[in-house]
Amino acid sequence: MSTSNASLKNWVEEVARLTTPDSIHWCTGSDTENSNLVDVMVRSGDLIKLNPLTHPNCYLHRSHPSDVARVEHLTYVCTKSREDAGPNNHWKDPAEAHRKMDALFAGSMRGRTMYVVPYCMGPVDSPFARCGVEITDSPYVVVNMRIMTRMGDDALRRIERENSFVKGLHSLGDLSPDRRFIMHFPEELSIKSVGSGYGGNALLGKKCHALRIASWQAREEGWLAEHMLIMGVQSPSGETHYIAGAFPSACGKTNLAMLVPPESMPGWKIWTVGDDICWLQVGADGQLRAINPEAGYFGVVPGTNRKTNCNAYDMIQRDTIFTNVALTADNQPWWEGMETGTPVTDWQGKPYSGNGLAAHPNSRFTVSAKQNPIYSSLAEAPEGVPISAILFGGRRREVAPLVYEARNWAHGVLVGAGMASETTAAAVGQMGVVRRDSMAMKPFCGYNFADYFKHWLAVGKKATKLPRVFHVNWFRQDKNGKFMWPGYGENLRVLKWIAQRCEGKAMAVETAIGFLPRAQDLDVTGLNLDPATLQTLLSIDEAAWKQEMESIGKYLDEYQTRVPAELRKEQQSVAQRLSAANAA
Repeated sequence: MSTSNASLKNWVEEVARLTTPDSIHWCTGSDTENSNLVDVMVRSGDLIKLNPLTHPNCYLHRSHPSDVARVEHLTYVCTKSREDAGPNNHWKDPAEAHRKMDALFAGSMRGRTMYVVPYCMGPVDSPFARCGVEITDSPYVVVNMRIMTRMGDDALRRIERENSFVKGLHSLGDLSPDRRFIMHFPEELSIKSVGSGYGGNALLGKKCHALRIASWQAREEGWLAEHMLIMGVQSPSGETHYIAGAFPSACGKTNLAMLVPPESMPGWKIWTVGDDICWLQVGADGQLRAINPEAGYFGVVPGTNRKTNCNAYDMIQRDTIFTNVALTADNQPWWEGMETGTPVTDWQGKPYSGNGLAAHPNSRFTVSAKQNPIYSSLAEAPEGVPISAILFGGRRREVAPLVYEARNWAHGVLVGAGMASETTAAAVGQMGVVRRDSMAMKPFCGYNFADYFKHWLAVGKKATKLPRVFHVNWFRQDKNGKFMWPGYGENLRVLKWIAQRCEGKAMAVETAIGFLPRAQDLDVTGLNLDPATLQTLLSIDEAAWKQEMESIGKYLDEYQTRVPAELRKEQQSVAQRLSAANAA
């Protein structure tokens, strides 16, 4: 098999000359092809078949111990101008980067098969979707890309019609950390990754294409590629609001996307459109509409159980690829947070005696989104879903209230630009260090953050019906370090208020930082929440917020003169309102 697209055919031949594989396989995405690849990996030991009685069609992959996470310090954005990449990215000159990578790719596929993987990010018939081709020498990458994207013949047909695709070249190389790099060339719509077989480093459709390259594409074409969940919140009366939400790691993003309503809120339903990436375009109706470009979940598995995420737990009992989890005596997968089972082998395949972690903290599951019990049928809709609200959130033990609403779109962009999480003592030896992570895109924006903020403001002027923007914080703590809000399914109470704000039905009080619900505006029926605790969750400390705004101002200073004046004006406006409130 080959292709009628000349540029794709020429690129494949060029890569083959450079990498010298033993053979070339054009991937169709068929069931037979997938079964054959799985069989090859089981025979080679790259995959271990799990207990077919408890976990039918599930497999375990163990990556190299040095290759277990994204390598942000080895990830580069290669633009002609260093300023275009911005201080939020590691930069390398494109010509230098190509020379460096091509030297590492030379002969790297010798003795291996070169797989050509055409894929589509988003429903193949959606005008919002974009295509790519990944060339790889890893069958593990192929079977994962089949789950995570619309991969195969249908994607290839679209590429041949449009003559447009992102080029992604990947090779395991020798897996040496000294020869491991990921280079993005946004001006060329191409990616080169070598030396890693781990998810985000090797599944190039995911963070590399769907965020870093797509964010550049989105700016050029007038849309947004975001690190956001997409969920539908359906009220007992049957009205559904779709919400997009950006959260840094360790803030419960996947759990929120698959939230299980508490028994005290009968009739409410949650629908998952996506748990990680969201592409937003202005629809023909002038409203921001979203698609999930992914077709599967590549989720962190430790901590996943029936209590924390019942829907995720249920869907990974079959047809799932696990990476770097532990094993029980009867070949069932095991990870920290499991409520049953005993591991006998750790994530590296060594006997486990109970000391230390059995599963790697970043161990993963790859599973089709269609296995999610609350998967939204509209996730396949070519026109996407209309977004009523955008959430920004972080892990803040103080300062940020449970929820507040931005005054307008420009203020909402400031809220997203300034969002942050506080580190814990266990992580860095110092409690409460604030790390800014604008729109949760710090590791993923493919260009200068200042230009990115400007683009967000521009999209706001392009749409005629904008979503409302909110900030949430599930992690407020009391003076004893105890969480004040129960979280998990109870977060639906906050989503209910947000949905009602979008309908113009819920009340709020205006403050210097935005609109906050009053205690009586939030449904806390059956929560047994102390009124003083609720009051603290829904109040702000003007003096602390004045410092927060000064800190955000200094953060914006890092991006110098490229910061849009409108964003500066918003920051100064909030600071002035806080000063006035403080003086009063």
